[in-house]
Amino acid sequence: MISIEYANAYTEVLEILKFIPKEDYEKIPKEKIKLFETNSNKNYNFKYNPILTLDEQETSKLAKTIIAILFRDYWATESQRKKILAKEKYDMQKQEEELNKKYKYDDIFKKHEIEKGDILDHNSINQTAMVEYKKENFFSKIINIIKRSFNKNKYIN
Repeated sequence: MISIEYANAYTEVLEILKFIPKEDYEKIPKEKIKLFETNSNKNYNFKYNPILTLDEQETSKLAKTIIAILFRDYWATESQRKKILAKEKYDMQKQEEELNKKYKYDDIFKKHEIEKGDILDHNSINQTAMVEYKKENFFSKIINIIKRSFNKNKYIN
């Protein structure tokens, strides 16, 4: 099942495609048009005004993206296509750099290095432990073993 956001975007794209030249429309593969038609939202009412630009209308971001992909893949000249692909690559690199800065991927897996002067004491280690560990003494171990044996005998009888 396709999301309502995509269904509405396909409806918007189909409405916009009604206003492009026939030769441009025919460059789009029939399977893609059929995909838009079968997955569009039949109950969604979108009217495209050819006088206004795409940005001036209440067109979804997803529909604008689909139109941009159609332009890149089917209507753009070779030089336009190269520029678009170069821009997409640049944007992806920029986005990756921002994520690297934000999350500092290089620092995530760095080992904590202890300098020569650092001394570890057990108190500092215990303070950073997630769960407190209590060592069981000898008498507690014997008592627990006896208790477990009684519990086993209880279930056997």
